[in-house]
Amino acid sequence: MTFSLKKIGPGLLFAGAAIGVSHLVQSTRAGADFGFGLIWALLLVNLFKYPFFQFGPRHASATGESLLDGYKKLGKPVLIAYFILTFATMFTIQTAVTIVTAGIASSLFGDAINIETWTVIILGVCLMLLLVGKYNLLDKLIKIIIVTLTLSTIIAVCFALFNNTNAIALKQLLPKNSVEITFLIAFMGWMPAPLDISVWHSLWAIEKKKTSGEFSPKSALFDFNVGYIGTIILGIAFVALGALVMFQSGTTFNNSAGKFANQLLDMYTQSLGNWAFIFVGIAAFTTMFSTTLTTLDASPRAMAKTSQLLLGNVFKKGYLFWILILSAGTIIIFFCFASEMGLLIKIATILSFLTAPFYAIINYLLISSKHTPKAWRPSKGLHILSILGIIFLVGFSVWYLIS
Repeated sequence: MTFSLKKIGPGLLFAGAAIGVSHLVQSTRAGADFGFGLIWALLLVNLFKYPFFQFGPRHASATGESLLDGYKKLGKPVLIAYFILTFATMFTIQTAVTIVTAGIASSLFGDAINIETWTVIILGVCLMLLLVGKYNLLDKLIKIIIVTLTLSTIIAVCFALFNNTNAIALKQLLPKNSVEITFLIAFMGWMPAPLDISVWHSLWAIEKKKTSGEFSPKSALFDFNVGYIGTIILGIAFVALGALVMFQSGTTFNNSAGKFANQLLDMYTQSLGNWAFIFVGIAAFTTMFSTTLTTLDASPRAMAKTSQLLLGNVFKKGYLFWILILSAGTIIIFFCFASEMGLLIKIATILSFLTAPFYAIINYLLISSKHTPKAWRPSKGLHILSILGIIFLVGFSVWYLIS
């Protein structure tokens, strides 16, 4: 297949949503606390989650329908369960990513504007971009943001390696005590992203098909693989930054959004030099801004579609209704829990991991059923990987609950 930037879209939106808290926060923490010892966890969870993320664009491009349409065909209770799970987690997830974005903005642009004000500004800007520019603007913006992020992160890792004077230990570690196990679950919960992003991806794939006129299953899978591989590479890069700069330094990350952002930017500038503060600050900010923007678009888009499928065309402006509800809820939670960024992120990531088996099972049932054209159902290898992935996700969730 010949490469064309026009064929890329939903896959980069997936990457934009994924490369955020899981990378900037959780991966750097993993590197800072365990060195390179949790690379196994990063690779393993990406491998076992791969089929269930891929089933989103596969189903959408093959049928012209989103995963939510498919969930309804599996049975209305499945769609109701999705509605409840999304409503229960979307406010915490949006708040978690917005807190980090606001913290970085405050650290980058000085103390003239506090974090609370930055939260309102960021959400306001995202709201305006989405309501005015819609999918087309998202599609164009994300390409610039992801290229900027990728280049800046790879350069930072190269400088960190060049300046490193300590021996690099690649020995893999298995967390033992309850604190370490809780972190491992949180780390894997959002690595590379929560599984419900497969639903978002299917909705973006439908929009891509509407705007471009053509988005075949082959194009959709190529687009997805580009975005997915990119998230894995950058996940390893952020672990490397944490390991090279903070591991065994005696420094721990602060739970305050502002202080954490300062530490994060300090980590980058230690590897690149003081001259790079603005450069890496803008890169970190655009990373989190893209996550804030894509999640603010996706959750309301999914809830509007779910409401329409459950209730019929009752909400003619369902997307507007849900995006305003999400924005208001995010601001309320933020003002109440701004100082507990670490706790919010931990709650959001653990919820994402514990709900992952649900999404894995229903995505697998749908893609293997009569509701997906036979030619685009999983291969034998993908069937085996899917079953292993479900066993892994269920087993890990049980391990967490009993530990």
